[in-house]
Amino acid sequence: MEQFKEIMKGAKLIAKKELSGYFSTPIGYIVISVFLVIAGFLFFSTFFLYGQAELRAYFELLPLLFAFVIPAITMRLFAEERNTGSFEMLMTLPLSTIQVVAGKILAATLFASIMISPTLVYAVSVAFVGSPDIGPIIGGYAGAVLLAAAYASIGVFASSMTRNQIVAFIIGFAICIVLSLITKFLYFISPKLVLLFEYISADYHFQNIARGVVDSRNIIYFASVIALSSLASIYQLEVRR
Repeated sequence: MEQFKEIMKGAKLIAKKELSGYFSTPIGYIVISVFLVIAGFLFFSTFFLYGQAELRAYFELLPLLFAFVIPAITMRLFAEERNTGSFEMLMTLPLSTIQVVAGKILAATLFASIMISPTLVYAVSVAFVGSPDIGPIIGGYAGAVLLAAAYASIGVFASSMTRNQIVAFIIGFAICIVLSLITKFLYFISPKLVLLFEYISADYHFQNIARGVVDSRNIIYFASVIALSSLASIYQLEVRR
């Protein structure tokens, strides 16, 4: 427990620095604006065109939105520092590699949480207009934070592999989009492998949580993705240290 507290103490310092960096340039505001425009379209298209007071369309396509947006958030976290030469300075700080990686992932997850927080207005609107089941709404937002953390860890890993931000984005996007779309191709997969591909799919686990289903397997899945991606990032950094 003490070791965990020590890791988080250093991680918070890195997260604070990175989070302030997102809002010190127009990039953070542009990303949030683009996300909210798309999310608003998904919500209001069902709200007005189909007369449905629900967030189903929004949550169904959230993994695809995150697959594009979160790699864009994380692509600079290590790649930019390696390109500008500040990476060497970062590695000489009295912080462990685990703390640095955890801080970067935490910053991206917090930014993603801030990004989706205005969409809570949609949930309030739905509650006023109709009588939605509150369980799936709570599950959807809880799942969104877990999904954001998982994709953020993948994006940080991609950024740790290269000094080129565009390459980091492409690698992160490729991995995240596969995890988001893999269940769409189950019809072409042998029935013996369906369960395996479902378990690999981030979208499958997110949609389970978004339906209000509390299952430890979904939590373990996201925790595993975060842990494996973090270990891969730590390895990449230690090799370059």
